[in-house]
Amino acid sequence: MDAVVKDMNPILQMLILMTVFSLIPLIFCCMTSFLRFVIVFSMLKTAMGTQQVPPSIVIIGLSMILTFYTMGPTFSKMYDMASVPYQRNQNIVLAIDQGSKPLKEFMMKQTRESDLAFFIDLAHKTPPKNPEEISIWEVAPAFIISELKTSFEIGFIIFVPFIVLDLVVANILLALGMFMLSPTIISLPFKLLIFIAVDGWALIVQGLVTSYN
Repeated sequence: MDAVVKDMNPILQMLILMTVFSLIPLIFCCMTSFLRFVIVFSMLKTAMGTQQVPPSIVIIGLSMILTFYTMGPTFSKMYDMASVPYQRNQNIVLAIDQGSKPLKEFMMKQTRESDLAFFIDLAHKTPPKNPEEISIWEVAPAFIISELKTSFEIGFIIFVPFIVLDLVVANILLALGMFMLSPTIISLPFKLLIFIAVDGWALIVQGLVTSYN
């Protein structure tokens, strides 16, 4: 296999490289910490009831910055491992293969064993003896499922206090006979006040960043 990769036509290697470049947005959104950040922040905005604030571009920008912060060591390892085979024999395919290993290692650390075992069982007739036998494309779907579950768990915890506040305001308005007044309009200032008082943005960002340590 290594001999085939080593003797691969340079034009074919360039086509593979261009294909990988076209997949970079997909890899960044689904195979890094960006997935958890953007889902949690989106659910936070929905829980607060501020439909347009902060703007979606701000949430995406913040998620990207935090992704580069948390994934910095992984990206650095990917570059270092990919540059060695490329500088040695200008082999793009081997460089991509070596450079993907730190990303696979990162995803495996964040993936639940049950999710990973499911996709491994589908792909292998016999269980792999070590992580090296598991491809990154077997780890990726398990990682995405695990990240979605974790993100929605965090989102549920964030939702609870805001829902409780909405229920309290709704009951107060019902007791006062104000049936036509929307509870969400009244509860929104209180949500913002409580969120600012507890320094909510800092708490959520710090919790998300430390969850990857």
